[in-house]
Amino acid sequence: MSAGRGPSGAARRAIRTTLCACGAFYVCLYGLDRPVAATYALFAVVSMAALSRIPGTGDQRAAVLVRTLPVVWLLLTAGTFLAVRTWTAVAGMLVIGFAIAFVAAAGPRAAGTAPGLQLLYILPCFPPYAPDTLGQRLGGATFGLILLVLAEKFILPEPRGTTYRELAAGAAGTAARFAAELGRPPYTLPAAEVETARKTGESLRPLHVEEAERPAGPGLRDRALAHTGLGARTLLGRLVTLPPPPPGQPPHRTGQQLLETVGRSAAETGALLAGTGRATAEADALRRLREEVREAAARETQPLTEVPGRRRAALLEVADAAVAFATAAELAVRGRRAPLPPGTDSGRFWYAGRRAPRLWWHRLAAHAGPRSVHFQNAVRISLALAAARTLAGVESLPHGFWAMLAVLSLTRTTVSQTKATVRQALAGTLLGALLAAAVLALVGGHTTVYAVILPLVMLVAFTVGPVRGVGWAQGMFTLVVSFVFAQLAPVTWRLAGVRLMDVIIGSMVGVVFGLLAWPRGAQAELHRAVALLLAREAETVEATTAAVVAGRRDTDPDDRALQLALSLAESAYAQRQSEPRAPVAGAPDWQAAMITGHHVLWGSRRLLARAGPDLGPGNGERLSGRADGVAARMRGAAQRAATIPSADGSHVADADAEPTAGAGGGPVQVPEVVAPSEFFAAQTWLDSLTLDVERVLAPYSAPDQAAADSTEAAAPRPPRPA
Repeated sequence: MSAGRGPSGAARRAIRTTLCACGAFYVCLYGLDRPVAATYALFAVVSMAALSRIPGTGDQRAAVLVRTLPVVWLLLTAGTFLAVRTWTAVAGMLVIGFAIAFVAAAGPRAAGTAPGLQLLYILPCFPPYAPDTLGQRLGGATFGLILLVLAEKFILPEPRGTTYRELAAGAAGTAARFAAELGRPPYTLPAAEVETARKTGESLRPLHVEEAERPAGPGLRDRALAHTGLGARTLLGRLVTLPPPPPGQPPHRTGQQLLETVGRSAAETGALLAGTGRATAEADALRRLREEVREAAARETQPLTEVPGRRRAALLEVADAAVAFATAAELAVRGRRAPLPPGTDSGRFWYAGRRAPRLWWHRLAAHAGPRSVHFQNAVRISLALAAARTLAGVESLPHGFWAMLAVLSLTRTTVSQTKATVRQALAGTLLGALLAAAVLALVGGHTTVYAVILPLVMLVAFTVGPVRGVGWAQGMFTLVVSFVFAQLAPVTWRLAGVRLMDVIIGSMVGVVFGLLAWPRGAQAELHRAVALLLAREAETVEATTAAVVAGRRDTDPDDRALQLALSLAESAYAQRQSEPRAPVAGAPDWQAAMITGHHVLWGSRRLLARAGPDLGPGNGERLSGRADGVAARMRGAAQRAATIPSADGSHVADADAEPTAGAGGGPVQVPEVVAPSEFFAAQTWLDSLTLDVERVLAPYSAPDQAAADSTEAAAPRPPRPA
């Protein structure tokens, strides 16, 4: 069982939360006689330990909390002063609520902290307007969070799982072994090794990696590590599909040398990722040898026949993948201290040497539009919170922040999911309110009783809630807040009714805005984004091939449209994994489409940088026809991706939209040709893209697509983004 998941993870989190929340609350309330500080100490712990879902081990969460502390101070200060009027509080909620939710685009840790940070702004933005208590508010929250940091580090620590660097290092070792095996007769990999390559590549998919270990952040090292995983998967794929030398002929010495250097470079890169080595000599040697082979090919006056031409082009593809893998790994390990070697494609590694603020701005700017699911979520939650704050201010709701807490904790990214959550939450809150009212009526003003039973109730609430669902969570939390406020001021059984009324109001606000603002969540956006991505890929394939045929070189192509489409598709795919869905047939392999986008991007840049001279009419027509077939297949995949299947897997797309079998449906057998090396380089790229598109469309021909979807749906998913 992974750390932080399941009953054992919930129990550890509940113990830490209870110890810190109750400890800070009792010290401030009974030891220092500071009820305001006690309130903020308790809710600071609850917000960041229970409402937030920061992935990782205790040490990782503690580091996130330390970095978040200045943000907490800023939010408490802003909320305190904006509470002067209802309209200022609402305006602050619109702006600050949007900003906190939108920062989820920066990755799982930012998304995990967002709900807790929202609550820490909500709490002080309600009356009474008391800026003179700001010191107590800041002090209490800081005290509670310091206790939480210490608890995360030292109380019931979880073991860390396999890191992404370790997975990439394992893939590097596999690639080194494959390179050695391909250098021996029969110069192909057996079926067992092909399956090993597939499994190794699958292990690097973000869906199969613990959320805390996914390289999803905007920083240089995270970007480089994600690039490393993609480079490892590309290298394995290129090695698996490497064609053997001509029958009856030994492999060319230069090709063998290139393959051997690839193996040594992969082994060196694996040692660098695993922390057992620091050298990069083999990667540098591979870069030099790759350039020597390319320059030798450019100087050749005689064209090549097909078999040796394809093999040399495929070997250069292998070398390019190994070089990209090594470069990305060095950036991931050494960060800004890793210089880009001469001749490296600066467009591929554009983030090298960039500082964190610029990389954060690049990530957020890319998602600043209505087609981004992060933008959609931020708009939805900020409008819902602002509406709840307006109702609380206009109607003077007692404990109105409970209504906003209900909006925050119950609103989901799809309206159907929100409705189901609200039904369970209202049932749980009703039962919890009835039990709380009974206890409050029986115990009355004996605060000692509440002080004694609060830790037990809190421990049960934070243990059972994450395991049994939102109904249990809301019911038990109703008891917790009732017993907390019973110690802060005299209360009656009516407090439980106020809690129920606020949860109902907040739930209805969440449902309304879930219905009005992108009610289908990431599903529709994912279909749209991947369809756009595949269409952009087709356009790039056609434009690149046309440039190669004409001999037009371009060392700085404008591929921003493809990069943006790729970024939006990846974010929609990440959110889709957090949303429950019924297994249906008729969805492509989403991540295969994104990997295809990277391969299109990389290959296009590589070919355009070395294009020329023109290929002549015969070879130009052959290559253009091949590219047209691949582009047609991509557009056919785009039409399929754009169609959202119904529950029975049926489609509404026209049958005429499907590409014919001859339109790039598989590797096209061309007659024996004699052509320059640029022809075979482009043809090898198109062949690899054909295989990529087949992977995208593979689910449509799977024998049991529903079962495959069920397997993916059962895989570990990140928690709901705020």
